[in-house]
Amino acid sequence: MQGWLVWLMIAAALGAAELLSGTLDLVLLACAALIAAGAAALGLPVGLQFVAFCISAVLVIIVVRPIARRAITRGPVMRSGVAALVGREAIVLTEVDRQSGRVRIGGEEWTARPYDPDVVIPPGTYVDVFAIEGATALVHPREDSWPS
Repeated sequence: MQGWLVWLMIAAALGAAELLSGTLDLVLLACAALIAAGAAALGLPVGLQFVAFCISAVLVIIVVRPIARRAITRGPVMRSGVAALVGREAIVLTEVDRQSGRVRIGGEEWTARPYDPDVVIPPGTYVDVFAIEGATALVHPREDSWPS
């Protein structure tokens, strides 16, 4: 049997075992086995294939594993304060133009300006909060939904 085929079967077995365990370690060893399969396909002797497997296994576990673990265990980004208001829906309380206006965002009243300075937004319009500058919300009218 060809050496590269043996390494390929080892990589497949490690990949299947990873599906059962979900530890991320076995998939890294499967990658190392694929590198060893490449070494075997190049015609390197068995000893160098094992060296390629060992070196690549150590490198992926030392380099890739911490980066992948950090990416997996990091929770979602939680916005707080005024940053949490960006993207929310608001309702216009008084006409919003480039000089003045008031909107209600989540139960709180905010001064507002239109994101596009040429737009005037009438009271009762639902808007999206695009940004917060100081104590002023930059808003834009919501797009109409698809016609029925």
